[in-house]
Amino acid sequence: MNGVTRAARGAGLRAVVLALVCSVVLVACSRAELFHQEAYVFGTRVDLTIYGNSQQQAEQAMAAVLQEFDRLHHALHAWQPSELTALNDGLRRGETVQVSEELAFLLTGAQTIAETGEGLFDPALGELIALWGFHDDEFEPKLPDPTELAAILAAAPSMADVEIDGTQVSSSNPNVQIDLGGYAKGYALDRAVTLLRGLGVENALINIGGNVMALGAKGDTPWRIGIQDPRAPAPLVTLPLYDGEAIGTSGDYQRFFEIEGKRYSHLLDPRSGYPAEGTQSLTVLVTPRENAGTWSDAASKAPFIAGDEWFKYVQRYDIAHALRVDDENRIEITRELRARVQVPSGTGPLEVVN
Repeated sequence: MNGVTRAARGAGLRAVVLALVCSVVLVACSRAELFHQEAYVFGTRVDLTIYGNSQQQAEQAMAAVLQEFDRLHHALHAWQPSELTALNDGLRRGETVQVSEELAFLLTGAQTIAETGEGLFDPALGELIALWGFHDDEFEPKLPDPTELAAILAAAPSMADVEIDGTQVSSSNPNVQIDLGGYAKGYALDRAVTLLRGLGVENALINIGGNVMALGAKGDTPWRIGIQDPRAPAPLVTLPLYDGEAIGTSGDYQRFFEIEGKRYSHLLDPRSGYPAEGTQSLTVLVTPRENAGTWSDAASKAPFIAGDEWFKYVQRYDIAHALRVDDENRIEITRELRARVQVPSGTGPLEVVN
């Protein structure tokens, strides 16, 4: 009887040990890791990172996001045939155009964005952007014709000229030409987060040419990103980005050309018709709110164009975290953002703005 008991106990012990070994193996096999994919969409580099347990799930999710980005790129393209160019053609002819619910939603948002920023960033200025050559895949460095520039300024196209009735869009100003390049990437961030959550992905970082949005975290630590130095391939500062937060930067180093040593960027001031001056880069961080990705892209534009009055426009968008680098390399930062960033050696002093 004792022998049987000892044998039974031995078998039981072996079973426990085996169970423990299997448990360890399962934990090791299910340990979360980073899955990464890059692509080129919206005329810029896209980086997707997912922190999870399943490579198959991550790959399927990233493929779905990139497919959505490609759809948006083609639907919202400002100069290659798209739903947006069809709308612009109709507006130029004075027609009322039937658009998709999605485009009507984006146009309504564009009106809010333009009004909040007092028209400094206005997506109705596609005609001006095209005049400067920024609607060409390979633009050449040349200044616009002064007469044509003056005519556009006199026409003063703006989102306030656009009438949206459900999905019917019209305008009494034939010079209105919509260009959503200033906030389509932000909208794409929001779409990516919605898709990822719907596919069961809880932790991811989406980067569309420097417009970044965080979903969840990277294990026990938050995602960490850097704000680009506009004149060097290095970060000015680094900071954590938490679940639902998005960050966007407008810079004169992203799309520009030079003539006789002077830089002309694609960020145009509607008051002068010329590229905005006084700022090299302007970054905003949007804490969790509805359409945070969209706002992170759009809300950096008016403050950039405003120059030394940038802080006023950051406040108009109800954003507390922002950083500006002016044309003399001076770095200004809001108190709230200064409390979160780490400053690498070599970065100049940060001036805190209340």
